[in-house]
Amino acid sequence: MVGITSYGAYIPFLRLDKAALRAKGEKAVANFDEDSITMAVAAGVDCVEGFDSTGINGLFLATTTSPYKEKQAAATVALAMDLPSEIRTADFGGSLRAGTAALGSAIDGIQSGSMKSVMVIASDCRMGSPKSQYEQLVGDGAAALLLGDSGVIASVEGSYSISNEILDVWRKDGDPFIKWWEDRFILSQGYQEVVQRCVSGLMQKYGVTAKDFTKVILYAPNPRVPVGLAKRLGFDIENQVQDPLLMMVGNTGAASVMMMLVSALEEAKVGDRFLVISYGDGCDSYIFRATEKIKDLKERRGVKGHITSKQVLSSYEKYDMLRHLTPVEGNPMVQHMLASAVAIWRERKKNIAFYGKKCKQCGTPQYPPQRICTVCQSKDEMEDYRFSDKKGKVFTYTWTAAAPVGDPPLVYAIVDFEGGGRIFTEMTDRDLSKLEVGMPVEMTFRKMQIPGAFHDYFWKCRPLR
Repeated sequence: MVGITSYGAYIPFLRLDKAALRAKGEKAVANFDEDSITMAVAAGVDCVEGFDSTGINGLFLATTTSPYKEKQAAATVALAMDLPSEIRTADFGGSLRAGTAALGSAIDGIQSGSMKSVMVIASDCRMGSPKSQYEQLVGDGAAALLLGDSGVIASVEGSYSISNEILDVWRKDGDPFIKWWEDRFILSQGYQEVVQRCVSGLMQKYGVTAKDFTKVILYAPNPRVPVGLAKRLGFDIENQVQDPLLMMVGNTGAASVMMMLVSALEEAKVGDRFLVISYGDGCDSYIFRATEKIKDLKERRGVKGHITSKQVLSSYEKYDMLRHLTPVEGNPMVQHMLASAVAIWRERKKNIAFYGKKCKQCGTPQYPPQRICTVCQSKDEMEDYRFSDKKGKVFTYTWTAAAPVGDPPLVYAIVDFEGGGRIFTEMTDRDLSKLEVGMPVEMTFRKMQIPGAFHDYFWKCRPLR
């Protein structure tokens, strides 16, 4: 039996009240130090909670907003999650169907026997141009699914796909904002026609009807259109159609359908059957059924836990600053802060996988890695020790409003880890009014605001979500 063995998700801490955009609801907004890679790491970490990740031999990352045009983002995610180096990694992009395309490739790989356990992560951080309908609709987020052939909580029962060449929604290389054609054309010749044809093909292929499904997880370009389409396909709008999360998170692009699937699995009962339908230059559809194992999966943050953990932005101007919508002159203070590709490569285990050392003689963890123990002074008696999954408490902190980069004021904290060890690092996703010595924190993988020809990443602390 092949199927989903675990799930996870990530929704940014920050939200924008859509009243600032003349709309209803909220949208999730990535912080200044977040992108598709950092959100993917967070979703992946949530997914492997309680699992031995050393058995994962594939990681597929789906995104239309990779920080790189030519460099594999999946390799960065795999290292940050401390997955084995003997792993197949791949990026999927170019379409809003990238998430389900990666899902299909993972299923095929496991069914063929070439892989045993594959993680599929979809993460997107798209932007609509200011004051446009897409600025109202899009939001940021990520979802992760672990697939395998044992311990399956939701088995794959079938799939059906069609391709369709159409210019409905797109971005050219270098475009910061989504482009789109006239709505009637998009819906009549694209979304509605293609999805209906794909679902009809799936039902005919497997001999099923709308009544055979507990939930239909249908990609939603906006809040209104999927309702009419689901009704025409024979689904009960009130009881069968999964909430597309548009009013609380927004349309998360390639991650949208997978986030909806995670949300459905959080409430699933044994025997529930799900129809998953994605859209983008065609349509992918999958049938999943919840097994007895779903009762044994340890609860994780997922969609439900992240939705309730939030901080609403104070104004549209704050959102503008985080998104760099209004051009501003570069700060001369940061011109000397240039990262080195050689240094990033040399320190990748320390900075990306976040490993320090632990003294074999006295058992003291320490970061950064040392040759001589800071406590017992033993020399070269160290073993690797991972800090990324450790929680801690703030020993002391400070903040500065004169920070040259990021979202001032920047907060810096000294964190004492549970089990030992201490680090000086930035604190993100924080509320200045709630900072205090002794507050519990956890580590989160974030982008560093260092100018240069490439992106640099490190681990920061944040208040427990």
